[in-house]
Amino acid sequence: MARRKNSFPFGIVLVVLLVGIGVFVSTSSMFERVAPEIKINTNGYWNLKTPLEISIDDASGIKDYRIVLKSSSNQIELAQEHFLAPEKGLTLKVKPPRSAYAMRESEVTIIVQARDASKWDFLKGNVAQKSVKLTIDKKRPQVSIIKNSYKIAKGGSAVVIFQALDDNLDELYVEANGKKFKVQPFYKEGYYITLLAWPVTKNSFRATVYAKDFAGNLTKTYVPLYLKNRQYRVSKIKLKDRFLKGKIANLAEDFVETQGVEDSIEQFKLINEDVRAKNEELIHKLSSKVSDEMISDFKIRRMYPLKNAKVVAYFGDHRIYFYKGEQVSEAYHLGLDLASYSHAPIRPQNGGEVVYADFNGLYGNMPMISHGLGLYTIYGHCSRLNVNAGDTTRPRQTIANTGKSGYAMGDHLHFGVLVQGVEVRPQEWMDKHWIKTNITDIIKKAKRIINRN
Repeated sequence: MARRKNSFPFGIVLVVLLVGIGVFVSTSSMFERVAPEIKINTNGYWNLKTPLEISIDDASGIKDYRIVLKSSSNQIELAQEHFLAPEKGLTLKVKPPRSAYAMRESEVTIIVQARDASKWDFLKGNVAQKSVKLTIDKKRPQVSIIKNSYKIAKGGSAVVIFQALDDNLDELYVEANGKKFKVQPFYKEGYYITLLAWPVTKNSFRATVYAKDFAGNLTKTYVPLYLKNRQYRVSKIKLKDRFLKGKIANLAEDFVETQGVEDSIEQFKLINEDVRAKNEELIHKLSSKVSDEMISDFKIRRMYPLKNAKVVAYFGDHRIYFYKGEQVSEAYHLGLDLASYSHAPIRPQNGGEVVYADFNGLYGNMPMISHGLGLYTIYGHCSRLNVNAGDTTRPRQTIANTGKSGYAMGDHLHFGVLVQGVEVRPQEWMDKHWIKTNITDIIKKAKRIINRN
């Protein structure tokens, strides 16, 4: 009987102990049951030059990992490591095997195995495995310049046509002065065209075609252009109180940036710099779009939107403003000012799509037309707009009338030409001979070369 009395409390103690162990195991971080998280940073292609980026994370820490490359004919261990002190977060850059360039397989599988430091599964820990198939692409894109304009002037434009071949092409553009010029498919598959622009504010210019495939193989090809360093006027302008208290004070009432500002010079600075930058940002954004559709030609007539007009201000004029002998502000005039008679009709020789027709700050009432291939024109200070955004205009259609809306002292037209968001010399596009020599003839010659290929 004594033994039975002793066994009863022992059984209870045993049950309580087992329950306690169960609770401890189920709640303790030492026995966490979440397998390591494995991430392989890839888009499905590998050039066998750039290391693979792999991350492994786990709350209890990584105890060991192993990375294997498996092909149809072989299996190669790329990396493996065992840690005495568990690592909670690993970021690995796994290099290709030494025999990478001898591999002929077009597809491999990367297998990543990892085990954490948890005491779960009888102290074995949680195990994770992730695999991904990669297409092997060791070949760089092929790029060849077919034809381009012979020269480009500071503040001017040029055209380039080239061929780019790659089965896995990802990125294709022409870089110049830090700007990426988008390219458009041209004439036949594998050929591309783009207009280029040399900003008037930049002293140097160099254009390079960049072609990159999904595997990261990159080809850079220089566009051979002769550079003409055109000089532009620098105008030193003295601000007068009558101008500041008149035109500037009136403009200051219309802009958010100048509300509550009483000082005339501060008003001028805000209008000439901040408001101008905001207005130009809109222009640059709207004029940066290029179609992805293939084109077979690009025909453009000489531009002269205002009949019998006189030039009253030139493109590229660097205006420096002074007040009582001190420089207070500066700006570049990025269009050509033309004056005829009051409310004269504006009739562009080229039709296109109206992408904007509204008030734009210093530019006043301003229509903007897209002529294709990233070429845009703007018409500032209009008194009346005869078109709406979304309209398609025909050549010599009256789109607006001249005026003095916005920052204008008298009735005139601010005529601007842009190539993918970069203002260029309107005089080039107003010159029939320049267009023929630098644009249309280049396109014709390129098409003849492409037909021979």
